[in-house]
Amino acid sequence: MEYRHLGRSGLIVSEISYGNWLTHGSQVEEDAAVACVRAALDEGITTFDTADVYAGTKAEEVLGRALKGVRRESLEIFTKVYWPTGPGKNDRGLSRKHIVESVNGSLRRLGTDYVDLYQAHRYDVETPLEETLRAFDDLVRQGKVLYVGVSEWRAEHIAQALKIADEMGFDRLVSNQPQYSMLWRIIEPEVVPLCEKEGLSQIVFSPIAQGVLTGKYLPGQPAPDGSRATDPTGANMIGRLLDDDLLRRVQELKPIAADLGLSMAQLAVAWVLQNKNVASAIVGASRPEQVRDNVKAAGVKLDAETMKKIDEVLGEFVERDPAKAHVPDRRP
Repeated sequence: MEYRHLGRSGLIVSEISYGNWLTHGSQVEEDAAVACVRAALDEGITTFDTADVYAGTKAEEVLGRALKGVRRESLEIFTKVYWPTGPGKNDRGLSRKHIVESVNGSLRRLGTDYVDLYQAHRYDVETPLEETLRAFDDLVRQGKVLYVGVSEWRAEHIAQALKIADEMGFDRLVSNQPQYSMLWRIIEPEVVPLCEKEGLSQIVFSPIAQGVLTGKYLPGQPAPDGSRATDPTGANMIGRLLDDDLLRRVQELKPIAADLGLSMAQLAVAWVLQNKNVASAIVGASRPEQVRDNVKAAGVKLDAETMKKIDEVLGEFVERDPAKAHVPDRRP
């Protein structure tokens, strides 16, 4: 395993982090989830990412139990707040009330006194940004949160948050957690340049495009049993990628991976790590062997010719439009 600093902070994270969206408390049984976490630890992964909303709060509980007994100081535990965690009108968003109640719930479920990184899971158009940032800063001062970040925020919203933090003396954001892969590059035109300038890192999710970049989804054939495309939640995101023409292009990446001695998943994860603004790539797993395969992408260097070949293969199927970033127009 290789390790990188998170933004300009002193926090060091593993290049590959383990995430439990769509797995813990949902897609896989707890015994399998625990086995995956143990495999991650064995492979040198120290960074674990979750969110209060995953599996209706169950994902945090499973992760907390899986990490029980591990020296807390050896881990970096990340979670998030924004999406609904209950039926009430205040059980969502980035108001002070929801942030305070959500972090307390997350700490209880995770079985820890603090989280290393607390992230705003989306931008909240209904709450003043100063209120959100002040609540985050209070949690840092209380010791419940060590660092703060965001997830899937556009460049203009990150810039606004940094300006307010500087003016008010709040702790600055250190990271953004966007979707990023060979196929989905919408952070490159605006978010990455801003974050490089301001000292934020990317912690990227879906580096293998919900499994599409493993090559297991074949054109003209049904999705494999137990794959993300068969999960009710995962199918919503992966549906746009199950285009036969795109899947044929993905199959053309296999010789590139083979020439490098990499699996398709390793090639995809290694690709995102070539971006120096990426501190860590989040991988999920339903089986320990998937974790062991993915971690082999750490430290892999892809030369310019390989990067060019990948671009030529994927061609027009690469999405780069920053306007495609999802910003809810109101709270869910």
